Amino acid sequence: MSSDDIRHRFSLAMSNMYQKEVPLYTDLMNLVAEVNQDVLNKQPEIAEQLKNTNEIDRLSMERHGAIRLGTAAELTMMRRLFAVMGMHPVGYYDLAPAGVPVHSTAFRAIDTASLNNSPFRVFTSLLRLDLIGDATLKQQAQAALDARCIFTDDAIKLIKIYENEGGLTNEQGEQFVQEALETFRWHEQSPISKDIYEQLADQHQLIADVVGFKGPHINHLTPRTLDIDAVQQGMQSRGITPKAIIEGPPRRHCPILLRQTSFKALIEPVSFKGADGQYESGQHTARFGEIEQRGVALTPKGRALYDQLLTEAREKLGTTPNEDNAEQYYRLLSESFAAFPDDYQTLHHEQLAYFLYQVADKGAFANQFIDSPSNELSAANLQSLIEQDIIRIEPIVYEDFLPVSAAGIFQSNLHSDSENSYDGQSNKQEFEQALGMRVQDELALYAQRQNESLQVCLALLRQVA
Repeated sequence: MSSDDIRHRFSLAMSNMYQKEVPLYTDLMNLVAEVNQDVLNKQPEIAEQLKNTNEIDRLSMERHGAIRLGTAAELTMMRRLFAVMGMHPVGYYDLAPAGVPVHSTAFRAIDTASLNNSPFRVFTSLLRLDLIGDATLKQQAQAALDARCIFTDDAIKLIKIYENEGGLTNEQGEQFVQEALETFRWHEQSPISKDIYEQLADQHQLIADVVGFKGPHINHLTPRTLDIDAVQQGMQSRGITPKAIIEGPPRRHCPILLRQTSFKALIEPVSFKGADGQYESGQHTARFGEIEQRGVALTPKGRALYDQLLTEAREKLGTTPNEDNAEQYYRLLSESFAAFPDDYQTLHHEQLAYFLYQVADKGAFANQFIDSPSNELSAANLQSLIEQDIIRIEPIVYEDFLPVSAAGIFQSNLHSDSENSYDGQSNKQEFEQALGMRVQDELALYAQRQNESLQVCLALLRQVA
C-alpha cells in the first residue's frame, strides 16, 4: 500500500473517530461543504482556479489536525509513525513568545502529486517543560510523562517493518491505520490526580492537557473553506459559538497565507486517578472545531511585509484581539493591509507570492516565434509571456501555519485570555534533536515548486518554437 493511500485512509478513519467523539464537528463539516458549494456556484473564477491547480478534488477531503506531545521520545516515534504515511516535518514554530509553552512543526506531504492525493497535515507540538517555573511540579509532570506509552506495541512493530522493508502490504497498511488511530483517541480517565492536574492548569491549561492524559488525543480537525467569513456567520446562525476573532490576515480579493477560526472548546467530564487508586470526577476543556481558509504562499519578501502590517495593526490596537474589540481590530487590520497588493499580477510582479506557471496558449507563442525567431525563450522574458496570456499564473496554496494564529486558536480554546509570555529562548536546535532530524524549510519547498512549474512551461513552449 502506498504511503499516500495509508495517509488518505488514516485521515478518513481519524475524521470518523472524531465525529463520534465530537458530534458538533459533523455539523461544522456540513456547514463548510454548503459554503464551499455556494462559492463555487457563484464565483466560477475560483472554481476554474482550483481546477487549474488540481485542488478541486482535494477540497472536500482537506483536513489538518493538531496534537501535543510531552517528551522527545514521543516526538521521535511520532516522526517515524508519520513517515509511514509519507508525512515530513516542515517548518519550526515557537509559540512561547505568544504565551503557549510549546514549539512545533507540521507533518505533511511535500510533493505536488502527494498533496493532491491527500493533503492531510498534523500540527505537532512538543511541550517545553523547561518553561514550568515550579521545580516540584516540573518533576511530577516529567514522571507522569515518563510513565506512559502513547503507541500500541503493534503500531511500533509495523513502523519497524516499514523502515526495514521499505513499505507495508495492503493488509499491514490497514492494520497500521487502526493501530495508529489508537494514539489519537480520547481517554476519559486521567492517570494523574485531580490536585496535580489543577496545579498544572494553574501554570497553563495546555500543560495540563498534555500531561494529564494517556495520549495526545486529537484536539481538533480542520476542514478547508473558501469563505471563512460566511462560515463564521453560519456558525452563529446554527447556534455554534465561534471564537471572537478570525486569526490571520483580513478578508481580501486574493487570499494570502492562512485565516483560521473555530468553535469554542467543549467542557468534557474526566476522571482523575487518586493515590488510593479510586477515580475522582472532574472536567477538562481542550477539544474544539476549527476552520481554515488558505491563500497563496508568500515569499520571504511577502512574509516580511505581512509580519510588518500585522504587527502594526496589533500595536495600534494595544491589546489582545477579543470579542470586545473585534470590530476595531478588523478595521485596523484592513487599514494596515491596504499596503499589501490585492491582485495576483502585482503579487507576482513584485515577487511577494509564489505561483505555478502553466502554458495557456501554445499557438500564440508559435506564431510569435515564427515572426521573430531571434526571440529567446527563457525566464528572462517571463513577464512578457504572462502579459500576452501565453503563460498563465496560478497561486500556490499555502500548506503551512502561522505562529501567532496558532497561539490565538490555542489560547481562545483553553479559556485563557492571558497575555503571558515565556522568557525561554526559541530553540530550534533542541526541537530538531528531539525530532531526530532537521525540519524542512517551507519557503524552499514553495520556491522549488514554482521553479519546477516554470521549467515545465519553458520545455513545452520550446517544443513548438
